[in-house]
Amino acid sequence: MHDIVIRGGYVVDGSGAAGRHADVAVDGDRIAAVAAPGSVARGRHEIDAGGLLVTPGWVDVHTHYDAQASWDPYLTPSSWHGVTTAVMGNCGVGFAPAAPDRHEWLIELMEGVEDIPGSAMTEGITWQWESFEEFLDALDARPYALDIGAQVAHGPVRGYVMGDRGAANEPATADDIAAMGAIVADGLRAGALGFSTSRTPLHRSKSGELVPGTHADADELLGIADAMASVGHGVFQFAPDHERMPVDEWPWMFELARRTGRTVSVNLNQSHREPEVWRDALARLDEARAAGVPVVAQVAGRAVGLLMCLEGSMNPLAFHPAYASIADLPLAERVRRLQDPELRRRFADEVPDDGGLFANFVLGNLHQWWAVADGDIDYEPEESASIAATARATGRRPMELVLDQLCAHDGNGMILTPFFNYAYGDLSFTYEAHLHPGTRMGLADAGAHCGVICDGGTPTFMLTHWTRDRHRGPKLPLELVVHRQTRQTAELYGLGDRGLLAPGMRADVNVIDLDGLTFTPPRMVHDLPGGARRLVQRASGYVATYVRGVRTVDHDEFTGELPGRLVRGPRSG
Repeated sequence: MHDIVIRGGYVVDGSGAAGRHADVAVDGDRIAAVAAPGSVARGRHEIDAGGLLVTPGWVDVHTHYDAQASWDPYLTPSSWHGVTTAVMGNCGVGFAPAAPDRHEWLIELMEGVEDIPGSAMTEGITWQWESFEEFLDALDARPYALDIGAQVAHGPVRGYVMGDRGAANEPATADDIAAMGAIVADGLRAGALGFSTSRTPLHRSKSGELVPGTHADADELLGIADAMASVGHGVFQFAPDHERMPVDEWPWMFELARRTGRTVSVNLNQSHREPEVWRDALARLDEARAAGVPVVAQVAGRAVGLLMCLEGSMNPLAFHPAYASIADLPLAERVRRLQDPELRRRFADEVPDDGGLFANFVLGNLHQWWAVADGDIDYEPEESASIAATARATGRRPMELVLDQLCAHDGNGMILTPFFNYAYGDLSFTYEAHLHPGTRMGLADAGAHCGVICDGGTPTFMLTHWTRDRHRGPKLPLELVVHRQTRQTAELYGLGDRGLLAPGMRADVNVIDLDGLTFTPPRMVHDLPGGARRLVQRASGYVATYVRGVRTVDHDEFTGELPGRLVRGPRSG
């Protein structure tokens, strides 16, 4: 008798192979069998998966739970969306190593780059460490609803070794580079899965300073990578300036991967300013593949867009001086005051003398703003549904529509404006990028951008939009979508024991009602330490999620089980 048998589901095993109806048996924390329906012995616990999809648990390699792991054993939103392994420490920001006098600086760095409320981090981070190895020990002492893996981030390392010189992006000396390399190597030996850095001007601390390492020269980057090579594992992940990556950044990226054998994983998005540069990036990836050099690009599953709302980090009304008189009122009172005809007239008729900020950011972008319905978010909307187009069609002034939407649902109404991956007015870039052999699934940013982006549910979106619902272009095969966020992402970080439903593999499993899979409406909640706010969006349709053979989710609700642990280093299947 097996511990668990999931009977008769449509099994897409993560390998990329065609799906089939099968029984999945689990013994302990391992898959025991995947066989024809009815051929597997009984289980102590059984699920009738007839009509349901059975997959490996999702492996999300781009999250920012570095702070949240101190206080939230469930690591939501990822655990709401079938993620069973999450890798954090991306984009050069993190919390180790941490000198005692650098805690606030590290918090401000994370707050500025990833829009995680500083008050929540100040109250919630335990600071049971100074070195990166001690950070891993602190994580290892806690149970979670899913497994987590950590990377060594460049920003904390630079600040720890170089102090104010590192924070100010001054050049590193040979001794500095050697010291940073030693910290990274020790972190990898202790169980880190990689190293991350940032080279984009978009990433700045709360005070406006660029992330340490943004202007690091090739000697510094190669020196750290050489230290990684001495250990023999670890991904080199970085966030680039997308427009510069295929030309200015490519030489050192290629040389780093060629010289050290370490996989370089670079973020790739489509910029509105240079909407064709991504094609050059994919061509460079083809060159690397042909040369046998391990360089891949992480791509998102949808447009990266701002969700603007009255309680969010981006409230379009706050750009108008008429908002100043009500800005500090409680939400319900603000919504009431925004019904005042005179106040509404000011928003609709008056263009402030602010050097063009309101005219450019608000009035000049209404053709790229979409009202979010009280349900799922349409991440591939048509221009005819934009605020500007709706105003023309209805004869109403655009700002009246903006006011109505932001006040809807008791002040929880939201407006979406994409800023990456939507330059063509659809997801054509995303479709082509996901079919390219040199790309990997990533960039959901779960745990981050709490006040303006809600992409932690991307693993669910990959199923709903790309395999079932898309109407503005071709869909992606179900087997490809499952492969890209299970076995392929697991192998990227050397996690060979998961991401595949096969005998001997980790029993991380999702049982999903694909026909009924959907999202709850996005909402701003105040559930972070100290009552700080974050955007959340849950899923509906996860019948079961298993981590290490333990059921953590039962029909979209947590069971209370916490079998997840820190993943230390790569492992074979």
